[in-house]
Amino acid sequence: DVQLQASGGGLVQAGGSLRLSCAASGFTFSRYTMGWFRQAPGNQRKFVAGISEDAALTIYTDAVEGRFTISRDNANNTLDLQMNNMQPEDTAVYYCNADNRQRKGWETFGNNYWGQGTQVTVSS
Repeated sequence: DVQLQASGGGLVQAGGSLRLSCAASGFTFSRYTMGWFRQAPGNQRKFVAGISEDAALTIYTDAVEGRFTISRDNANNTLDLQMNNMQPEDTAVYYCNADNRQRKGWETFGNNYWGQGTQVTVSS
């Protein structure tokens, strides 16, 4: 079975740091683009950060650029998100995501997996 087990969430004061981890199993981790998404109460799930299969490329939403760092360890099938200088607006449930979908013509092939989420709360 595919599993994405996120951990590391918690309560932190504004300006503080947290490190999220996601342990993956049940699929070939190194062949998937990985990402972190977050969902605040009443809002849609939104992209936070992504990393390519070989970790050569990373991308961040503007709101976290310069504060968050995404990384992966293909040998141990883990994905991390280091979050620094956190702000109350970072409060959300954070989800890890694995995606290897590709479009060929009108069809989409591949898989997209979600973890169960971990709560992050930043107090002001």
